Amino acid sequence: MKNKRHDKIIEIIASHVVETQDQLAMYLRQAGFDVTQATISRDIRKMKLTKQVTEDGRQKYVYTTADSSAMQEKYVSVLKAGFVSMDVAQNILVIKTVSGMAMALATAIDALKFKEIVGCIAGDDTIMIAIKTNEDAQKVMDTLHDMMQE
Repeated sequence: MKNKRHDKIIEIIASHVVETQDQLAMYLRQAGFDVTQATISRDIRKMKLTKQVTEDGRQKYVYTTADSSAMQEKYVSVLKAGFVSMDVAQNILVIKTVSGMAMALATAIDALKFKEIVGCIAGDDTIMIAIKTNEDAQKVMDTLHDMMQE
């Protein structure tokens, strides 16, 4: 069932501009899949969906199987598109995003595979990132900042 759902997600995002998890859930329900927000969230992470800026400035989910260097560029572009600010509080990095972009940025950060990061929690416009040490938190913040300046 999960593979069929994943195939349907790819089909949906290829044929529609899907900006939110709610929209994706609606399309899946219309296709006969009984899904919850938690299921959609897990699928997005498992499938490594990212958001891409459309020509009219909207954000939409995309699925790609590009090589890792191309994907790193994509993840950095997602960071740049949704980033507002960040600050560190001991070993917690807090990133503020454009409304609705926190999940996309958290997914991009997870995909960058920082060894210092323990995990990310995303809301609508805020990401909290647990990092192993206070020093590592500052290092990750500096690295993310540098990536977005390139």
